[in-house]
This record gives sequence, structure tokens and C-alpha cells, in this order.
Amino acid sequence: MPRAALTRGRIERAYNKKARPRTFQPGDLVLKKRNMALSDPRGKFAPSYEGPYVVKKAFSGGAIILADMDGEEFRSPINSDSVIKYHV
Repeated sequence: MPRAALTRGRIERAYNKKARPRTFQPGDLVLKKRNMALSDPRGKFAPSYEGPYVVKKAFSGGAIILADMDGEEFRSPINSDSVIKYHV
């Protein structure tokens, strides 16, 4: 077996050992990661997440559709990697 394949397998096993699938159900409360490209006078002290938002629909590929607390939905789906669960 070539060395590159052995290294690739080792890296894959190390990643899979710690990676946890994220599942969201409709009605879950989540926080969405803020876009840091926006200029904020607080700089690195600005909050990293905004919300809470409600999950309206969850797709099998990991995308979710969010709505704000008033029920207004976002136009495009968001990847589940950019949200975290909001615990009340």
C-alpha cells in the first residue's frame, strides 16, 4: 500500500473519531454564526453567534431552514455547521 494511502487513512480515522453528526428537528432553537466580514466597532469582542432562531425544516444533507422568533423564514437554507443548539 502506498504511503499516501496509509497517511490518508490515518487522518480519516482521527477525524471520524471526534466528528459527531448534528441533527436538528423542526422546532429546535439554534444560534447562527455571525458573518465576521461585517465591520463591527467591538472587533473581536463582538458576539460570535446571533439568535435564537427556530428550525423550520431540516434536510438530510445537513441544510436547515431557519425562521426568527416572529416566524419570518430565511430565503435560503443554512448549513448545519454554522449553527449551534440554543439551550434555555
